[in-house]
Amino acid sequence: QVQLVESGGGLVQPGDSLRLSCAPSRRIFSYNYMGWYRQAPGKERELVASTTNTDTTNYADSVQGRATISRDTAKDGVSLQMRNLRPEDTAVYYCNIRGWTVTGNKFDYWGQGTQVTVSA
Repeated sequence: QVQLVESGGGLVQPGDSLRLSCAPSRRIFSYNYMGWYRQAPGKERELVASTTNTDTTNYADSVQGRATISRDTAKDGVSLQMRNLRPEDTAVYYCNIRGWTVTGNKFDYWGQGTQVTVSA
């Protein structure tokens, strides 16, 4: 079973920048989707940003212009750069990678989550 390891969360001040990274515990045969989601207390998990293996990206309106998602092809991982952070960005952030195993089975892996807190 592949695990996704996330890093980069923490406590930041409003206006700061933050970079979240996610990498699988071992190489992935083939993937077609990578995304970052977040869940704030009492709220549903929501998509923050996603990218595909052809670098087609999608961003939530709330982070448009403040976030950049990028693939790390060397590690089969994905990063999320966020700028001008706001208190409402406070949430647990999860990475998600989907694709196929070498035997042709679909997979849908999730990270354990990393806390991002934006507070003065």
